[in-house]
Amino acid sequence: MNITVCIRRLANGELNPFDACAYEAALRIKDAEVTLLSMGPESVKDFLLGLTRLGAKRGILLSDKAFAGADTLATSYTLSLALKMLSPDLIFCGRQTIDGDTGQVGPELAEMLNVDLITNVMKLESRNGEVIYETRNGDSGSLPVPSLITVERIHALRLPSIRSKVGTVEVWNSETLSADNKRCGLAGSPTRVMATFKNEQDRRKCKFISPDQLQNTIENALNAPRIETPKSEGSPKLKNIWIIGESPREMAESVSDSITVVPLGSVDELVDKIKAKDPEFILWGSDSESKKIAARVAARLKTGLCADCTLLESDGDELYMYRPAFSGDIIAKIKCLTRPKMATVRTLSENKDRITVGLGFGVKNCIDQATSFAKKLGASTVCSRKLVDHDFMPYEKQVGLTGKSLNPDVYIAIGISGAVHHIAGIKQSGTIIAVNPDKDADIFKYSDYGIVSNAEDIF
Repeated sequence: MNITVCIRRLANGELNPFDACAYEAALRIKDAEVTLLSMGPESVKDFLLGLTRLGAKRGILLSDKAFAGADTLATSYTLSLALKMLSPDLIFCGRQTIDGDTGQVGPELAEMLNVDLITNVMKLESRNGEVIYETRNGDSGSLPVPSLITVERIHALRLPSIRSKVGTVEVWNSETLSADNKRCGLAGSPTRVMATFKNEQDRRKCKFISPDQLQNTIENALNAPRIETPKSEGSPKLKNIWIIGESPREMAESVSDSITVVPLGSVDELVDKIKAKDPEFILWGSDSESKKIAARVAARLKTGLCADCTLLESDGDELYMYRPAFSGDIIAKIKCLTRPKMATVRTLSENKDRITVGLGFGVKNCIDQATSFAKKLGASTVCSRKLVDHDFMPYEKQVGLTGKSLNPDVYIAIGISGAVHHIAGIKQSGTIIAVNPDKDADIFKYSDYGIVSNAEDIF
């Protein structure tokens, strides 16, 4: 079985962690011959060579000045040309990159290649000549051939052995791919970054309280109003905007008084409706199904799709979309050059738990106590990435950029430092209460209430 793994070297020189999981997952498939596929400058060649020591027989680097500055659509187009030449049985991609955070390339590739798509894969197993999968949503089955999967953060990538051999790496350019350069790189990118800003949007004004005030603070917070979606007040409105399903309505109302609701359906159904009515602006929800279908529709229509927008703005004619990037450190202002102009927008999902307790590395020695504390509150428990990395808690509990996002009425962060990776998963919570012995911990910058204390003092 031939498997191609699409990987990306991050700006810091490291392998994108989701792609590392996809690579390890491919290496665990019995009798698989693995090829690595990446796009970047020629300096990435040595990076790929090093990765072949882990088991891939071959690496393909797509490198050409024409490929520079690509957004997700242009990236997907270029990768799709290489994949058509390679013709693998299976294509493995990480769920997303942690610098772009869009999660669009996998679905767009599947659409361009006309192969089956399975997203959010949590488990893979070789069984009787088949590859059996299970997704985060509980779906399972045998992978069809050919198909593309996006992999969650399910494995730690192995280290090279002393006797490992280096494979080969080929560099393919635009001519090798017979690419249309108008669809590559910046020239082929329908989304444009207009400006970037340091992200101060998610910060809150923290009020410090004592441990004995925690219970009353929780009770009061449960009755407090939720954070409203940011609105660009006073700006001119767009004449009409489509929303796919009801979840983007609040965000749409910030830029338009005329909203058309279209039910979420299949890619074919939605593409037909869009072609028939030719809307200029379309907003999608932030749930996994909406994001997957939006990316496939964008690929089919060859249009831009801005991901995970937290704020919209209009001058009456143009739609400007604001989204976090680089783990949430930066906010980018983006516009789309093609029609329809599309975006997925952050929406609040239905709450399953009113209170959630988040555990950080600071409680590694008292996890049982912390779990009992959560049960007394009737709360669910989740955790930071570091607890998962050190095998204290399972990945299914991980919250943040490389885990899941949540929005309880009250989130209690215990022993969590406040890294932006974690904040990305909790920022939609109603009230955030942080407990940390370090009064200068970053978590307090993103909290409504803070307790400077050891975790044991509140249990």
